[in-house]
Amino acid sequence: MKLGISLSYFIEIIQGSCSQDFLSDRKVDSVMVDTRKIIASSNQVYFALKGEFRDGHQFIAAAYEKGIRIFVVEVCPEVIFSEAIFIEVPNVLIALQSLAKEHRSTLKYPIIAITGSVGKTTVKEWLYHLLSSNYKIYRSPKSYNSQLGVALSLLTLKSDADMAIIETGISIPGEMKALYEMIQPDYGVLTTIGQAHSENFKDRQELISEKTLLFQKVNKSFFGAGIYMDQSIVDQSNAVILPELDFETEYKAMPFMDKGSRHSASLAIGIALYFKVTKKQILALLPQLPQLAMRLETFEGVDGSLIINDTYNLDLDALVYSLEYQLTQAVGRKRVLVVGLHAPNAAMEEKIKIIAAPFNLDLLLIGQPGDIPKFDIHNALVLIKGTRQANMQEFAVKLKLKKHKTELLIDFSALRNNLTAFKKLIHPSTKMLTMIKSQAYGMGLVKTGMFLEKMGVDYLGVAYVDEGVELRKAGVKLPILVMNAEDSAFSDCIDYNLEPALYSFEQLTAFVHQLIGMNRSGFPIHIKLDTGMHRLGFELKDLRSLTDILQTQPEIVVKGVYSHLSDADNRRDNRFTNLQISQFEMAIKQIKLAINHDFISHLLNSEGIAHYPKAQFDMVRIGIGMFGINQDPQFFKKLQPIVAWKSVVSQIKTIQAGASVGYNRSYIATNEIKIAIIPIGYGDGFKRNLSNGKGKVYIQGKACPTIGRVCMDMIMVDITKLQVPVGEEVELIGPNQSLEQMALAMGTIPYEVLTSFSPRVHRSYLNDE
Repeated sequence: MKLGISLSYFIEIIQGSCSQDFLSDRKVDSVMVDTRKIIASSNQVYFALKGEFRDGHQFIAAAYEKGIRIFVVEVCPEVIFSEAIFIEVPNVLIALQSLAKEHRSTLKYPIIAITGSVGKTTVKEWLYHLLSSNYKIYRSPKSYNSQLGVALSLLTLKSDADMAIIETGISIPGEMKALYEMIQPDYGVLTTIGQAHSENFKDRQELISEKTLLFQKVNKSFFGAGIYMDQSIVDQSNAVILPELDFETEYKAMPFMDKGSRHSASLAIGIALYFKVTKKQILALLPQLPQLAMRLETFEGVDGSLIINDTYNLDLDALVYSLEYQLTQAVGRKRVLVVGLHAPNAAMEEKIKIIAAPFNLDLLLIGQPGDIPKFDIHNALVLIKGTRQANMQEFAVKLKLKKHKTELLIDFSALRNNLTAFKKLIHPSTKMLTMIKSQAYGMGLVKTGMFLEKMGVDYLGVAYVDEGVELRKAGVKLPILVMNAEDSAFSDCIDYNLEPALYSFEQLTAFVHQLIGMNRSGFPIHIKLDTGMHRLGFELKDLRSLTDILQTQPEIVVKGVYSHLSDADNRRDNRFTNLQISQFEMAIKQIKLAINHDFISHLLNSEGIAHYPKAQFDMVRIGIGMFGINQDPQFFKKLQPIVAWKSVVSQIKTIQAGASVGYNRSYIATNEIKIAIIPIGYGDGFKRNLSNGKGKVYIQGKACPTIGRVCMDMIMVDITKLQVPVGEEVELIGPNQSLEQMALAMGTIPYEVLTSFSPRVHRSYLNDE
């Protein structure tokens, strides 16, 4: 992206004011909104955006250190930056959108705008795949479809294209107007109208009206099958509905057979035909449709590495965004880019080197997969690019830490959604602590902690000091509260600047003695109070003795005081919780009278945030709620599951009547049946009490009950009514069987299911930045 406009015109476009002098020929070439992505600062402008969790004004100094000298702000900083130019605007996001609108007006080619409840990114990428055979296409990077994402997408567009595809998403009324004014689309696509964000609209009609605002002046729009709306809206949108049944021949050439893929393909195929791509061309391209689950999939690699698997295409514009993403994730790790080329695209090597140069990689390897040499992978963040023709997906799989075919897919875009939903329930000034004890509830301590820090939460919470140490060694700088700091780990707690929760006089005395021995003073601690949980914590009757010690020990300073609700999810009777809240309030007042400085008070957990918003105090703690679990049916609708648990079929057997299956012959077949053996067992977290039909998995969308006893490493399931090949995907937790349903079948709670996943189960991260 190179805007190439004068600074004075830039200020005019965004309707900003600047009291500083600057050279009349000063140029603006590009914009930055994330200081971690700044790699070349010449003529860049930093927009200090305010988000749900972070305020960009807090990172002005970091941007300045990296060479940025022009800033768009809502409030000028009090600190003097001698060479900086500050442009003030009422709203930084609107200023950025104004710039995007102006840039779009300079482009002479048509833009296709895509919206819908689901399938937007898939249709965008598949349409790009089909149209690229005849046209030079630019499109939105990843899922950049928000008010900010669309603006950034438009600003990446260059003039040398035949067409662009821009993805759009809305969540509340009024948002589409701003998107339409920026994009000014020539063509439109509506994938689906579903339940996503429907709670924010008064009815389905309002949701349809909002989405179709995007199509008010288009030459043509294309609607997916099964969208029911007034004919007047279809006519106003100049729309054609693309029925799925029209493309049965084409579907047979696709690598995906599920209903959702057919729906997305019908749109991509129909639109490609409209733009004169021939059926012969389409049939040749369909077998290589990209599998979007592979987009920036991150998993643990061998020898302490992390692998970013981005092998679904080798588009050079997308390579820039992949490298930017790698840059934001590489805290304390060396960065390696491996690009696989096959013969037809070998000439791309020099272009790849030019794109990669500004990123100052530790290692760049380009070539055909068989020619790529072995390299030191220790503590590296390895980005792997390439195409299916180059077999780079296989190269990526070889670097996985283990070859166990069962894996957890962890969707951080859903985690972001859930945090945002909780954020909307609390006051802007209320801090947010996210609990990531027990390996982040099984999701992976370091990866989750680094993501949460990037999101802008205020605190991390862990159970033990060694968890905090692991986070610090990974480069996490956020304050970390240790809920159960054991005496033997006090020195590490102090050395790694972890904040212990102290809950007894004996523990408090021991910690003070440790500080004295290490010649430390003013060390931050948190005080845990017992208001009725009767677990760890100081008794309220001992507050006077406690405050006497706190006032007289210069080695410590109270950073926070907290307690824990024991019955916050009880919707029928809130009396005990209200008693805990009132006791905590009285205790806080008593402590504040005794010590002469402010501290953070916090009481609410995930359920408490949803049900007792008046008891927020200074901070709230979110644990299981991050993963999409809540007992309030209405609030639950706003949350998304972040974890899917999958495996594959290892072998298929036909069992004759009278034959037994599994240990102790606990299952005897009464009729001939067909079973699938799946490489998962109680050693992975699939509990033994799910034996003999008490548990089930889903194959091809159909429930398959367990047969015989669950083994340590394997289960057998009934597939008699299905035609299942070896290698078929198996869903344990996903769209057909939720985490809560799995927990219910196991006779336990979601907490235990999450924390029972074995370390040998691969964690793969789908991180929609």
